Amino acid sequence: MHFFAGVLIPFFTIWGGITFTQVMILQAIFTISLFFLEIPTGVIADKFGRKVSLSLAGLVGAIGLLVYASYPNFWIFALGEFILAISAALISGADQAIIYDSLREIRKEKSSKEIFGRLNSVGLFALMIAAPIGSLISYYFGLRVVMLSTAVPMIIITLFALMLKEPEIGRKLAKKRDYAKTLIRGIKYFKNHKILRLMTADYISISVLAFFLIWIYQVKLQSLGIEIGIFGFIHSAIVISQIIILNTFSRFEDMFGGRRKYLLYSAILTGLGFIIISIAKTFTFALIGMIIVAAFGLTRKPLFQNYMNKYINSGERATVLSTISMFYMLSMATVDIILGFLVDINLTYTLALVGLAIIIFGIISRLEEKYLID
Repeated sequence: MHFFAGVLIPFFTIWGGITFTQVMILQAIFTISLFFLEIPTGVIADKFGRKVSLSLAGLVGAIGLLVYASYPNFWIFALGEFILAISAALISGADQAIIYDSLREIRKEKSSKEIFGRLNSVGLFALMIAAPIGSLISYYFGLRVVMLSTAVPMIIITLFALMLKEPEIGRKLAKKRDYAKTLIRGIKYFKNHKILRLMTADYISISVLAFFLIWIYQVKLQSLGIEIGIFGFIHSAIVISQIIILNTFSRFEDMFGGRRKYLLYSAILTGLGFIIISIAKTFTFALIGMIIVAAFGLTRKPLFQNYMNKYINSGERATVLSTISMFYMLSMATVDIILGFLVDINLTYTLALVGLAIIIFGIISRLEEKYLID
């Protein structure tokens, strides 16, 4: 229930009074913080329990949002980003691990693709509801109140996480190792696994660029003169496209001729979507591009969650997933800063460049059909 989702850029640039480049620097601070926090928090999840990690994430996240909305200042925002990075790191890996090991415990791990897709759909459905509400809150009560309101669902996370049942699979193995050994073994596990490295390269190179849509679509809408009050409703339209694809993966894989071909063509479609946004002169044309990028670019994560988990032992699951997430965040920090500067120079060329890069990464990927196990 991220009420601020539809008005992020206005929150920063209007209420916060900072530039888009500074917004991207803040995101770099967030992602670099995650880079250093991913492994330690992954070990916490493995060592002390995933439900403990998730409950702490909710509490810390609420504090971060309160700090964020306390005063419109770049350095206050930077502190808020660091606190929110702690929260995100506590969630990262732990959520996937508790779900997959729960499926293993009841011998239904083969349904992980559908379950991860359903998990993302539920989250997106909540976002679809929250974004328009956030736009209306911003219109009637101000942008600061939108950020404050989001602290409420973060507190609810804490309460619900404490009610979860911790699966015993994986926890028994994790309890036998000390902090340092768990950390080292998780990193080595990833380093020595060729297929995981190939999956990570494909996942990161395309997903990082596709996620740039979340930041840039509001800039594009502002350039087209769209009122801030309807930003959240546009965000909901983008989310609906993701929900549709998340629940029809198998159909699209059959349509495109296999799992590997779906990953290729979804990358090409995502790249074309960015190019459409770059040249769009009307709201309708821009929205079509945004929906294409969201549908095929922002839905790749659950697919890779499914494929990657097939190759990871339970004892190292949270730590290995956090290692992968760490590389993702470092890449995103670098890309955000570069694209932030480029957008301030020329929005159209930057969007076209992102689209072209995604298409190239999709074509040169070395993933093979046999690696993509359901």
